[in-house]
Amino acid sequence: MIVIISFFIIHWYLSAFAQSFFLHRYAAHRMFSMSPFWEKFFYLFTFVTQGSSFLHPKSYAQLHLEHHKHSDTEEDPHSPNLFTDVFSMMWHTKRIYFEYREGKRQAPSSFVANMPVWPTLDRVGDSWLTRVVFCAAYTSIYVIFAPSLWWYLLLPIQFLIGPVHGAFINWCGHKYGYRNFDLDDQSKNTFAWDLFFMGECFQNNHHQHPNRVNFAVRWFEYDMVYPVIWLFNRLNIISLKPKATG
Repeated sequence: MIVIISFFIIHWYLSAFAQSFFLHRYAAHRMFSMSPFWEKFFYLFTFVTQGSSFLHPKSYAQLHLEHHKHSDTEEDPHSPNLFTDVFSMMWHTKRIYFEYREGKRQAPSSFVANMPVWPTLDRVGDSWLTRVVFCAAYTSIYVIFAPSLWWYLLLPIQFLIGPVHGAFINWCGHKYGYRNFDLDDQSKNTFAWDLFFMGECFQNNHHQHPNRVNFAVRWFEYDMVYPVIWLFNRLNIISLKPKATG
């Protein structure tokens, strides 16, 4: 039982970190720069930690930028206020994501040209064979260590851990919580849940300051990824851009 719990928690937080640090703050918002070596390192880290639900960084970044541009309007790729339930929102988001991934759609942002790409790893990550291998690896751990079949109910979450993180953040972050800033959209901060999402639940703060690397604003808010970014900056692994520290 301890092995299963530990495996689930480690996978959850490593994947959440990869999505927040690399996909969101780096690929989409370019809050910091890094050398080609470290970009490849964190690209690979994202692939390994997201595993069967690996999200193509450039496609994710374009999708996210369009969310900011059209937040909570009919053109928003994943506003919960346009759907009756989270599953229909996830399905719509998946369709738009695939259009970006397949080159049928492209965001007009000037950032697109500089978004990280690694064609070989993208092809491997998008392969159904790769996804099945990851799913089989996760399942094998449960076969060996799960004390009962009830624990297998956690497996679907691990199979889809990237989209699960995104769905929860986008749904709750635009429906429930409090607002520090009066914006035109419905973004909110769901402070109580952010322990599980490493800063990503401060949606209202982020929509007010989309390029600010620290998503926390008020004294009681805490962005779990920010101290890691601060350390990486001090170690010269990344280089924070001036606009990100405002």
